Amino acid sequence: MSIIEAVLLGLLQGLSEFLPISSTAHVTLAGKLLNLVPKDKPEVWTSFLAVIQLGTLISILTYFGKDIYHITHEFFRDNFKLRLRYGEQGINARLGWMIIVGTVPIIVAGLMMKEVIEGSITKNLYLIAGSLIFFAIFLAVAEKVAEHKRDMKDLRLAESLLIGIAQAFALIPGASRSGTTITGGLFVGLKRSDAARYSFLLSIPAVFTSGFFELYRGFSYLHAAAVINLIVATLAAAVSGYFAIDFLIKFLRKHSTFVFIYYRIVLGLIILVLLITNSINN
Repeated sequence: MSIIEAVLLGLLQGLSEFLPISSTAHVTLAGKLLNLVPKDKPEVWTSFLAVIQLGTLISILTYFGKDIYHITHEFFRDNFKLRLRYGEQGINARLGWMIIVGTVPIIVAGLMMKEVIEGSITKNLYLIAGSLIFFAIFLAVAEKVAEHKRDMKDLRLAESLLIGIAQAFALIPGASRSGTTITGGLFVGLKRSDAARYSFLLSIPAVFTSGFFELYRGFSYLHAAAVINLIVATLAAAVSGYFAIDFLIKFLRKHSTFVFIYYRIVLGLIILVLLITNSINN
C-alpha cells in the first residue's frame, strides 16, 4: 500500500463512516479494486478497517467535545456524587445511560460473531451489494412511517436499546453503522438530525473498543511501512470524518435521507451487475 492509497482509503473511510452509505462497503470495494485486500489473510484487512476507524473517533470527539464533556461530567455527578435515581437525573446523565445500554447489543454480537467478521465472507462483494440494497429499503420504510417529531432528549431507555440492536446489524458489511442507527432513531420518532446526532454519540464506545483491540492484536503483523500507512489513513479519516458529520447533521435538518437511499440501491445494483457479468465472462 502506498501513501497515496492510504490517504485515499482514509478519506473514503471518514466520509462513508458518517454518511449512511457504509464505510465497510466503500473502503473494501476500493481495496479490492486496488488489489489491497489479502485473500489468504482477510483478518489483516478487518484490522486495518477497525484501526483507521479510530480516525473517525477523533472526528466525533472533536465535533462533539462539549456534549461528551457534559454527558460524562453529569453522568458521574448524578450517579456517584448525588446518587440520584434514573428518573431524577438530568438529560445528559440519562444520555450516558442510554449510550451504555445502546452499546451492549453490538458488543455481544461482535463477540459472538468474531470469527465470522474476521473471515473472508464479510469481504464478499455479493454480500456487501445485497446489504447496501436491503438496508437502504429498510431506511426508506423508516422515512415513510416515522413521525420526525422527537428530540434526542425525549429518548427513553428502552428505545436506546432498540437503536443499539439496530447498530448491531452494522456488523454485516454494507449495512452502515450510521445507516442502521439512524434507521432505528427514525423508527422511534426522532427528527432526522437528532437521529444522526445520537447515532454518532452511540458509536463512540463501539469504535473505541474495536479500534484499540484490533490495533493491539495487529502488532504481530505490522511493519514500519504498515504503521506509517495506518497513521496516514487514520489522520485522513479524522479530517474527512469531521466534515462528513457537520455536513450530514446540517443536511438532515432540511432534507430526508432518500438521496443516500437511492445512491445505495444504485451502487448495490452496479456491483451485482459487474459481478454477474464478470462471472459469465469467466
